[in-house]
Amino acid sequence: MKTTRLAAVAIIANLAFATGTLAQDKELGEAVTIELNAVKSNEGGCTLTFLVANGHASQIEKVVYETVLFDSAGQVDRLTLFDFGTLPPGRPRVRQFSVPGIACDALSQVLINGAHTCEAPDLTDGACETGLILKTRTKIEVTG
Repeated sequence: MKTTRLAAVAIIANLAFATGTLAQDKELGEAVTIELNAVKSNEGGCTLTFLVANGHASQIEKVVYETVLFDSAGQVDRLTLFDFGTLPPGRPRVRQFSVPGIACDALSQVLINGAHTCEAPDLTDGACETGLILKTRTKIEVTG
């Protein structure tokens, strides 16, 4: 029980630090930031944890990014869609995606290929892609 509480405190502290980092990132401006924050092997696959922030003045109702995963040899492993859901302005969100059939250490790169869906009625066209800021806190490269 005590170990679980300590683990929970450590996770919250890490997310608070990461959230503070994104909130203090004044060059965010009118853009979406996607950070690959953590990866964790699970039974038969890999869970990717992203910290995402909407720097626009209005909410993004729904955003789905077409994402390409590359293996350690630099070859495309798969093309998939990651649904980041609703992104309120100025409030970071954590999103997790479990990818079956690949180990985390077998991933070398995540490519955000573009917005498959971007529902943001109060924002300009391309709000989910224009100025997209990509970061990583892992050994996996994130590009777009």
